[in-house]
Amino acid sequence: MNATAIVKELEHKREQARFGGGQARINVQHDKGKLTARERLEVLLDPDSFEEYDMFMEHRCTHFGMEKNKVPGDGVVTGQGTINGRLVFVYSQDFTVLGGSLSENNAKKICKVQDMAMKMGAPIIGLNDSGGARIQEGVDSLAGFAEIFQRNVLASGVIPQISVIMGPCAGGAVYSPALTDFTIMVRGSSYMFVTGPDVVKTVTHEEITQEELGGADVHGTHTGVADMVYDNDIEALLQVRRLVNFLPLSNREKPPVRPTEDPADRVEMGLNTVIPDNANKPYDMFEVLKRVVDEEDFFDIAPNFAKNIIVGFGRMEGHTVGFVANQPMELAGCLDIDASRKAARFVRFCDAFQIPIVTLVDVPGFLPGSSQEHNGIIRHGAKLLYAYAEATVPKITVITRKAYGGAYIVMGSKHLRNDVNYAWPSAEIAVMGPAGAVEIIFKGKLKDQEEIDAAVESYRDNFASPFAAAGRGYLDDVIRPQNTRWRICRSLATLRNKELENPRKRHDNLPL
Repeated sequence: MNATAIVKELEHKREQARFGGGQARINVQHDKGKLTARERLEVLLDPDSFEEYDMFMEHRCTHFGMEKNKVPGDGVVTGQGTINGRLVFVYSQDFTVLGGSLSENNAKKICKVQDMAMKMGAPIIGLNDSGGARIQEGVDSLAGFAEIFQRNVLASGVIPQISVIMGPCAGGAVYSPALTDFTIMVRGSSYMFVTGPDVVKTVTHEEITQEELGGADVHGTHTGVADMVYDNDIEALLQVRRLVNFLPLSNREKPPVRPTEDPADRVEMGLNTVIPDNANKPYDMFEVLKRVVDEEDFFDIAPNFAKNIIVGFGRMEGHTVGFVANQPMELAGCLDIDASRKAARFVRFCDAFQIPIVTLVDVPGFLPGSSQEHNGIIRHGAKLLYAYAEATVPKITVITRKAYGGAYIVMGSKHLRNDVNYAWPSAEIAVMGPAGAVEIIFKGKLKDQEEIDAAVESYRDNFASPFAAAGRGYLDDVIRPQNTRWRICRSLATLRNKELENPRKRHDNLPL
């Protein structure tokens, strides 16, 4: 074959690869409100930054007439690009080619970019839209999944891993997203489950739709599998770009710094009136968060799951910070199983990638009840305790109101190697609320309501007041709410070069 023929063949194969499964299948994808694999990469990455790998790879299967059904690229587009000028590696499954099913060579392409991402120290983003394992290839397809999972595990804590579910994700395919740091789903077009509705019906006789079994809202609200849920492909991809802007490229470097005109010493007078006079009345912790972070820019993680706790990213003086905050608007801010899991995972991610942690505390305790106890609140609550105790990044805590019992300890207390602990004058730090404590201490000894009220007030002054904890060194200062931003900023600046190491070990054995 002469040079001219080779060039023609090259262009022909490129055109084949770009068209995937053909115009008819592309049209079907568009009719479902979904972008194609390549269109998604155009939205995700900076213009003209995508460099593709293995465009010409094809499967090697000869069973079931598969030798006649080959498309260059084999159902997944892989390569590298940039997001706001910063390197990322990507793979995007192409549902128009054999349903985006995973073949031996398809998996090799994904594994190659995973390996490169780890070597280069850059995030990897997977856009999932696949019918699962390619049945015609049998165990080779399963082996491909296993190779991807192994790399997910090795990359954990080394580079950020983000999974975007933009179509079906079933069977073994669900475990790669489950192993990554963040999972994003698209409402109405994506779903995740280990066994589909047909199998469920056969085994349990339960009739259920794909959406009811593993739709985006199920995983975004009830299971916590999805960290974020968006209405369409474009919104999801633009939010991935925003998320990446907060993250370091790898554990080798500090989080990115973004220039800001928001002064570090900004005084927020509005914070002085956030806490209601009635201690049992809720308030919105987002009001505190948005007044504290740069430019009110807060990226909420898992906003619809375990809403009694808030986790997410903001910036202080342009530096990325991870925030954990109780939400009094939900379950009075109590910690339960889901909240403990949600916050523990987030704290461990921040610690792995050198992101400082700021904790805003208003917690009356762990949620009581047989349901919580029987479902393992002891072990799940211990996950959050473990995460804070293990973390070596800068840790700053501000107690805004209640901090009672074991929940006080768990939420970034001084006793878990926290660096700086502040409290507002409205803070109450005690084993339990004053009313409950008086009831136990003086059981049957107080004659009337007047004596009870006096005892409650005395307990509050002597034991629950922030000055009691400050007097023992458990708080570094009692601060005015209006000064919260600049006190946090100054502490973070002081802690920027903090060094702390845990004892040498093969690995920990956290309470899974």
